[in-house]
Amino acid sequence: MALAHIVRELEAAGELEVAGIVHFNHQLRDTAGRDERFSAGLAESFGWRVVVEREDVAARARREHRSIEHAARTARYACFERARATLRADVVALGHTRDDQAETFLLRLLRGAGPKGLAGIHPRHGPIVRPVLCCRRHELRQLLAARRIAYVEDETNADVTIPRNRVRAELLPLLERRFNPAVVDVLADEAELAREMWLWLEDGWKSAVESAPEAASGPAPSGLDLDVARLEAAPLALRRFVVWRAMGVVAGGRPVSFAHVQAALELLESEAARSIDGPGHFVQRSGPRLVLRRRHPGARPRLQQAPPNFFDYALSIPGEVAVPEADCVVAAAPHPAGTIEVGTLRATSNVAVVRCDRYAGDWRVRNRRPGDRFRPIGVGGQKKLQDFFVDRKLPRQRRDTVPLVVDECDRIVWVAGFGIDEAFRVTDPTQAVIMLELKLLGGSA
Repeated sequence: MALAHIVRELEAAGELEVAGIVHFNHQLRDTAGRDERFSAGLAESFGWRVVVEREDVAARARREHRSIEHAARTARYACFERARATLRADVVALGHTRDDQAETFLLRLLRGAGPKGLAGIHPRHGPIVRPVLCCRRHELRQLLAARRIAYVEDETNADVTIPRNRVRAELLPLLERRFNPAVVDVLADEAELAREMWLWLEDGWKSAVESAPEAASGPAPSGLDLDVARLEAAPLALRRFVVWRAMGVVAGGRPVSFAHVQAALELLESEAARSIDGPGHFVQRSGPRLVLRRRHPGARPRLQQAPPNFFDYALSIPGEVAVPEADCVVAAAPHPAGTIEVGTLRATSNVAVVRCDRYAGDWRVRNRRPGDRFRPIGVGGQKKLQDFFVDRKLPRQRRDTVPLVVDECDRIVWVAGFGIDEAFRVTDPTQAVIMLELKLLGGSA
């Protein structure tokens, strides 16, 4: 509402021309219709055109096996782009504030994001602009109060089972009281620094691939070549980023993990012709070049140290997937908060319960890869999966058949039958959860 009035004043001053208002109704709340009517009424009172769209976002999330937050964002931004075309607008202005920036930075930091994630909310991204990103939320509320401008508030902002709301209502106030009263500004500044670092890394990436003709041929070229000498001359952070980005491009959007990148970087240390396998592609040292090529469908993986019974399957939630290599089925089902007694499940049970808010879609079931690590509960740090199996005296011949549930970033969520990663442990009885189950078949032991 504050943004609408600010934009109206800029239009009156001849600074811009307002094409109209767009409102997207996610149909997630009983009061969603009220908000839609309020937005339409505002447009009418200002004499502006209005575009209104509605979608059952909860149904979309179930259909696509994604979180409601992810489905809502995808649907909302698609609506914005359609409205921009309909209204013939150059940009779409959104009302994110400096507080939103700080919350985003904290959320992504807690989830282990790199520079791209920590860069947070960009002031401009394509046709999306955020004119009040430099303003604090309380400053905009003061503006509305001073001018006696009415507005409506989404009551789910008070629901602390939603991670962002918990950061807003609990974590940030604690940090302000106990550590730094200016923590919002500090975090927002950190996001700006991360964004500058990300842009520097992006420039380094473009320089690294400028001589690779396939790099510009589409979103997922069949291959890229990187110059080993140029990589070795680059700072480690840039070297790692370029390899990660190149692997991601050739992988066609499949998640590339830290372990995948580390294995590729190790190829730089030897001039011998070696190759490693990545998601949907392989990386090979070929003299002075690091060669990345997409693997043809049905082709066997080329990772030299890969187990002979390599497997990797998509896991729908809810749903289940058969893993014939391990003679088992892995099932996953979401459960509302308070419906599962987490404390009754043993760490080595064939059933595990993990946090639902960590699910962002595209979970998979695979077996181990070189360099796999995770954080077993109670250990206090990362542990190599190989060492974890050795500590439990698991026979060597069984280690390659243990199913691993991994997330969209290829982080291990559950070592089936043995334990979950600390980051996915349920710590709050009010959290919704996902139950994972290992169903053994055919007399498996």
